[in-house]
Amino acid sequence: MSIKALPLRRAAPPAYDAAMTENCTPVDLSQSLAADVADHRLELIFDGSERLTRLLDLINGAARSIDIIMYIFEGDAAGVRILDALLVAARRGVRVRAVLDSFGSGDTPDALFAPLRAAGGSVTFFSRRWRSTYLIRNHQKLILIDEEIAVTGGFNIAEDYLSAPRSDCWFDIGLVVKGPTVARAAEWFAEIHFYTVNDDGKLLILRRLIREWPVDGGPVSWLVGGPTQRLSPWARAVRTDLENARQLDMAMAYFSPGQGMLRRLGRVARRGRARFVMAGKSDNPATIGASRLLYGYLLRKTAEVWEYRPCRLHMKLIVIDDIVYIGSANFDVRSLFVNIEVMVRIADADFAAKMRYFLASQKPDCEIITPTSHKARGNWLTRIRWTLAWFVVGVVDYTVSRKLNFGLGDPDPEV
Repeated sequence: MSIKALPLRRAAPPAYDAAMTENCTPVDLSQSLAADVADHRLELIFDGSERLTRLLDLINGAARSIDIIMYIFEGDAAGVRILDALLVAARRGVRVRAVLDSFGSGDTPDALFAPLRAAGGSVTFFSRRWRSTYLIRNHQKLILIDEEIAVTGGFNIAEDYLSAPRSDCWFDIGLVVKGPTVARAAEWFAEIHFYTVNDDGKLLILRRLIREWPVDGGPVSWLVGGPTQRLSPWARAVRTDLENARQLDMAMAYFSPGQGMLRRLGRVARRGRARFVMAGKSDNPATIGASRLLYGYLLRKTAEVWEYRPCRLHMKLIVIDDIVYIGSANFDVRSLFVNIEVMVRIADADFAAKMRYFLASQKPDCEIITPTSHKARGNWLTRIRWTLAWFVVGVVDYTVSRKLNFGLGDPDPEV
């Protein structure tokens, strides 16, 4: 691909209005949130069971093609329902293609997909063999219907992500996009599908795909991330947007950026205001420890830090001034520099205000972290564990680090 990346267009940073985000009425998470941005229809689905219903409706309504990239595809109740719908679609002549990560979906037997393949569908596993690229995971979540509707977010195809809210569920976002830029997402699927089928494991080719992905700078744009020698399009865009930002709101499942990105976040907090909604519960205690290692720095820079408590926070949502990022990428070293990721960048002041309000409305369900409470929680032994967790989370795949809790199995061992 020879198209050069274009500069991102952005408006001047808005003035901070605290009244816009304080004392918010709780958002009804059983209802979707819709917005129109530059000839695009955007819909956010927070309820897992509603996400499953919507996915099934879209698959059942597909006329020409269904394309899927997924990190985890489980053979549980939700996964089987999706697979059955894909099988019916394939039998009625719809082209069905799926690219699944071989590590994230490693517990799912390949035989599960035999009927779909027999019906003409294609299921290919990313990074199938041990080689230099094996620790690079395909962490993307993207579903395309007829190359006209795209669905992305943090959720995987598994019961935990596609079920009604409960204490052990994942609190996540599904973003449905209709509009002209879905064609760009379809182009990206074609690129990664061809690579996985024909060039799987060839690092130089993968790097070139990501490095040369063009950034159009439009109001709704698709950004990708991965193991480039320099910053990937997704990491480069978010760094640029943070440069002069005055407002930052972030809800992040896994938060363990490097020092450069962390300092940029601190500068935003000093210039204006920064709020971080972090996971207070997870099936991966190491990621909580890695995040908590950085709380002290953020608090010293006057940032707000909240921990979401009702269930496991898994969303990846960033609001920088009038720009919103939603997709598969966490704000950690792996998602910024290693894993293959896809993010939607939405530049629209009204949509940013809606998402900022949504995050502010989660305050009653969060523990507000203060310098005093953070210091009381982190004795010397706990801080050593947090430090070990930060290093491991940055290097090892999430499904591996999930098993290495460093004694952090209890989210609050000192409280």
